[in-house]
Amino acid sequence: MKIKLRTVASSCFTIVIIYLATESIAIALAFGALIAGITFITLRSKNLKNESALVAAWPEVIDHLISGIQSGLSLAESLAGLSTRGPEILRPAFTEFRSSLYRHGDVGEAIKELKDLFQHHGSDQIFEALLISKALGGGELLGILRTLGDFLRQDLALRREIEVKHGWIKNSAHLSAVAPWILLLLLSTQPSTAMAYSTSTGASILIVGLLMTGIAYLWMNRLGRLPAAPRIFTGKQDRSR
Repeated sequence: MKIKLRTVASSCFTIVIIYLATESIAIALAFGALIAGITFITLRSKNLKNESALVAAWPEVIDHLISGIQSGLSLAESLAGLSTRGPEILRPAFTEFRSSLYRHGDVGEAIKELKDLFQHHGSDQIFEALLISKALGGGELLGILRTLGDFLRQDLALRREIEVKHGWIKNSAHLSAVAPWILLLLLSTQPSTAMAYSTSTGASILIVGLLMTGIAYLWMNRLGRLPAAPRIFTGKQDRSR
């Protein structure tokens, strides 16, 4: 909801400013739509960065669990301790885990609630290893956690490297998409340009330009999107076992 409100506000502000500068409602509306799209994408990318920070925190969670178990804490105590000494972004979830544990005293159920909360392939593997260890009383938990931590770090490093290389290409594509609109903004300060785009033909050109810019951006993002790792340990599969 906040994203929509900020998108509408930035679009309206842009329309007013461009109209005052060019006195062309067609150009003003075109730039309002363009800025609305840019604002929405920017705010959404911030949410994606938060998701990336969440994914990057899982190796640290494993380190804390290994440290807690090696120091003699139980699995439940190690997990509950993450509410105060775990990664900042995950502390609220583990605070809820601690509260859930105190409510019904079932570690397995509290871990399943965490698993359902995050719904990520990395966290699925961690919580599934914890559930198996609790059910079987396995003494190999530390070895499993170390192996899983190394795997998650390698996967994270590889994805970051790919994202950096994709970022160079995407930034160049963004600049190429915005350049014609910057040129139009500069030219629209001339009365003749404003009059030309105020006609039906000019408005049609602006609409086609907006559509082509949007299609190019979506196509570019689709090509540069990394495939999401599948969730193996889903709730549906759990019930079928």
